[in-house]
Amino acid sequence: MTQLATTLGALRASGYRTRSVKAEMRENLIARLKDGHTMFPGIVGYDDTVVPSLANAVLARHNFILLGLRGQAKSRILRQLATLLDPEIPVLAGSEVNDDPFAPISKYGRELLRDAGDDAPIEWIAPDRRYVEKLATPDVTVADLIGDMDPIRAARGGHLLSDELTINFGLLPRANRGIFAINELPDLSGKVQVGLFNVLQEGDIQIKGFPVRMPLDVMLVFSANPEDYTARGKIITPLKDRIGSEILTHYPRTTEEGMEITRQEAYLSRDGGSMEVSIPPFVAELVERVAFLARDDKRIDRRSGVSQRMPISVMETAVSNAERRAVIAGEPRILPRIADIYAAMPSITGKMELEYEGELQGAQAIARDLIAAAARDVFDGMWDVSMLDEVIEHFDKGGVLQISDGASADACLAGLAAVKGLNEALEGAGLSNPADPAMTVAAAELLLEGLAAHRKISRAESGAYGRAKAERPKGKGTGGFKFGDDMFS
Repeated sequence: MTQLATTLGALRASGYRTRSVKAEMRENLIARLKDGHTMFPGIVGYDDTVVPSLANAVLARHNFILLGLRGQAKSRILRQLATLLDPEIPVLAGSEVNDDPFAPISKYGRELLRDAGDDAPIEWIAPDRRYVEKLATPDVTVADLIGDMDPIRAARGGHLLSDELTINFGLLPRANRGIFAINELPDLSGKVQVGLFNVLQEGDIQIKGFPVRMPLDVMLVFSANPEDYTARGKIITPLKDRIGSEILTHYPRTTEEGMEITRQEAYLSRDGGSMEVSIPPFVAELVERVAFLARDDKRIDRRSGVSQRMPISVMETAVSNAERRAVIAGEPRILPRIADIYAAMPSITGKMELEYEGELQGAQAIARDLIAAAARDVFDGMWDVSMLDEVIEHFDKGGVLQISDGASADACLAGLAAVKGLNEALEGAGLSNPADPAMTVAAAELLLEGLAAHRKISRAESGAYGRAKAERPKGKGTGGFKFGDDMFS
């Protein structure tokens, strides 16, 4: 390993060349593109949309903003920008603003070079020290971001209050020669947003009324929810005009992309893999379809969005319910089924902002509707209702089947055996496996749930399946229903 320089003289002798942070990121991105490396590992579904726009912004050396609803990986993308920075860069030791050894911007750095010359000490900092992030809130002040004069520091150092050495630097100067990210930009007050003007246009900061100018070298990146422009605040026009690129993010466009994200992010390997976790493909698809249906449901506020965290949380809770069952029943592996998704409703209800109609119905009822509709969609891809007359007839004749989310696979399989035509329907879809009762039960639950969603059979909240209930007449009034011209009470 090459010995890193520890003094300014050694750094100068090594031939080190300082680059601006935007030039550094641009060159590193070009090298990554040439090598065919992924720009943002772990970011799914953005390869043809968001990632090219991000690459263009970095190549153009733009400050940029990511606009999108909650749960669209905005913060994750911003944090991964640090991977485009050099592994290490030299700064003057002790500098609060990451002073370039060849061109310090702080009075501390200039005095260190004046007093020590080529013997000035150098330290090397990694990308994690060059990425600074701030969540914008209405109480953030200019002093928090830019800095302020500190009278205590002035008194301890024997400096005049106007001396540059009395500055208590804010987050932005401390991000010098790095990346400064602000999440939820519209939540900043207009006064604070004005304080960012000079940084974006001139690259410097001004503190209070004192004649202090510090030319910062920083990449400024932001995130915001489009709804925030009118809901909680707004980005003032002059600031928006100074942001080079506005990049729109989005939710997964296919269930396959959503399933990949959920599989990647969810906590599924329990206790380091000591107990096997098997996720049936149709269960994974059903969980994802719940989120897709929720995003299009008129009872749910589309402006707020339905975060990708919903299917992740639902999958984790469903697996946890299956894990609890496996532990109690002494089963060798964890395999979630449809009943476990119903048990995961608390992970759905807390992630929906409801419209007026939705508030009237309640989050629990909407969550049940979403699960049933998702089950119907998955069911339709495997079976045709017209081919399941024998199963439907079993319940029409009074057959009842209770499947508890706590019942073992063997116990459920014994009850399912009484349903005529069920096993043949599973075999026709390639989902009947005598050697794997847990998977067979999960598939059987999907079939029954699909029939219930099509209203061919009924499903109680307790998980009991039975004869389909007759629909209520849709006549007006409370004394009876109208048929033709006559009223029957």
